[in-house]
Parts: sequence; C-alpha cells; structure tokens
Amino acid sequence: MTESTETTGRVLWTMRILSAIALLAAGGIHLFLVFNGVGGFLGVMFVLNAVAALVLTIGMVALHGRLLQVATVLSLLFLIATLLALILALTVGLFGITSTWDFTLVPETIIVESIGVVILAITTVLVLRRTPATAGTRRQGV
Repeated sequence: MTESTETTGRVLWTMRILSAIALLAAGGIHLFLVFNGVGGFLGVMFVLNAVAALVLTIGMVALHGRLLQVATVLSLLFLIATLLALILALTVGLFGITSTWDFTLVPETIIVESIGVVILAITTVLVLRRTPATAGTRRQGV
C-alpha cells in the first residue's frame, strides 16, 4: 500500500466514524425527546428515526465496498430528510404537526443535523470516488 493510499484510507475511516457519530447524535436527540414526553404519532416517528439512525450507524462502520456506498448515500439522504422535516414543521407544518424554535432541543437539532449533512456529504464523495483498486484489498487477495 502506498503512503497516499494509506492516508486516504485513514481520512475515509475518520470520516466514517464522524458520520456514525452524527447519525447517533441525530437519533439520540429523537429518542431523548420520546423519553421526555413526545408521544402519539410524532413519538412513533421519533422512535423509528432513532432505530434507522442506529442501523445506518452500524452500516457506516461495518460495511465495505458497494454496501458501504449504499449505506453512505442512504445516511446522507436520511439526515437531509430529517432536517427538512424539522424545517417544514417549523414553517408550514408537517402531517398537521407544527413546532416552534423554543421547543426542546430544536436549535440544537438544527445544528447537529446540519453538521451531520456536511460530514455525510464529504464521506459520500470520498466513498463514491474510491477506485476499485483502493476500494478493498479483500477481493484482490492482499
């Protein structure tokens, strides 16, 4: 392995870990809100959000090759959708649910999910740009 390939691998692994942390943070916020009084339809959606974040987190750290590419793209789309859902709830409402900026953890959620989208966008670019020769040494028998 060359030094540049080794450095690229380290950068990618670091970005994968940061992506996993961002996903866990977003899911954790939603789970925290469920345990602190958010119920009904919104509570169910928040639990599903937390479960999806956990599954995607596992995918970010455990998968390789094409499956990692799929997990990375899905994770990016997941955080974008989660952020857009909150923005819609703050502005025009979503499924009849409206939110306000002074609701529990709304500003923090906007910050965490925005940072997460940036991290996952970078990770997605890195994962998708990898050539087959650098994508995994398992297939080459090394």
